[in-house]
Amino acid sequence: MRMREEEICKKALGLKFQSWQDAAGITTHLKQPPTMDSVTIKLFLPRGDAKSLRTAEISNWTGKAIAAPRTELDELILRPELDKAGVYILSGTDPLSGSPRAYIGEAEVVRERLRQHKAKEFWISAIVFISKDENLTKAHVRYLENRLLTEATQVGRCALEQNEASGAKLPECDREDMEVFFSHIRQLLPVLGSDLLIPFSQPAAKQQSGGILFCHMKGAEGQGHRTPDGFVVLKGSTAVLEERKAAKRWPNVVALRKQFISDGTLIQKDGFYHFTRDVQFSSPSAAAAVIEGGSANGLIEWKTKNGTVLKELDEQT
Repeated sequence: MRMREEEICKKALGLKFQSWQDAAGITTHLKQPPTMDSVTIKLFLPRGDAKSLRTAEISNWTGKAIAAPRTELDELILRPELDKAGVYILSGTDPLSGSPRAYIGEAEVVRERLRQHKAKEFWISAIVFISKDENLTKAHVRYLENRLLTEATQVGRCALEQNEASGAKLPECDREDMEVFFSHIRQLLPVLGSDLLIPFSQPAAKQQSGGILFCHMKGAEGQGHRTPDGFVVLKGSTAVLEERKAAKRWPNVVALRKQFISDGTLIQKDGFYHFTRDVQFSSPSAAAAVIEGGSANGLIEWKTKNGTVLKELDEQT
């Protein structure tokens, strides 16, 4: 009987595992998301505008995403799909700090919950995930909300309106089904303009030769690599304590270092500043400048262990 239940669940999910214990391993909360298989995504733009209301679906998936700017909230909540249970993400900017901010929620009737969020001032866009076959229950969406909150907190790209969710206990087969659903949410979010679940340290899909790169200045050592969004300096890297005299000509560098010190990204220890988290920069030069305390040419300052500079690596690709 036990084997029969396993085969039913495996067939329903379209997954192949060596054992039932392997399947249960999907639920492990990973800081780095697992490698995804290729998928076909269908985007529909009712107004022909990629910034306007849009829907997204993945081939052979029962879920559906609907995204819209706040200016089209009334149109969004009138869509028939929102008369179902689902999870949603409201994204915007904190009015005081200027940093990205998000609210993650769930509801049995998403339409009614979104109406209640008109009072929240910060958000400018909404993304909703529902099931086309109406198989998402209150327990399912509570589970998905908890997964979204957990992973978004780990990634740390946005300040979250809430820090925890009650979650839900699901039967084993349902739990694995929701993990598959969640993996598709993770795939669709960047397509819909949200990097909520993309780790800062996630390398580019096409790996650059050289591996981790290093930046040295007066005993400080930065470690990092290129990413789809620019360049990331990894947690544990160090930066010099004092800016160079010429740094006053580069106020952005000084201001950024002060911001990192203020928010705890850089802490002083053993004669250096230490990075307490992975930090995304717009370019290798911006990253090197914070480490070195002044302007820097990142294409030359970042090197492999063997001394090959980033500029040479770029020319090889």
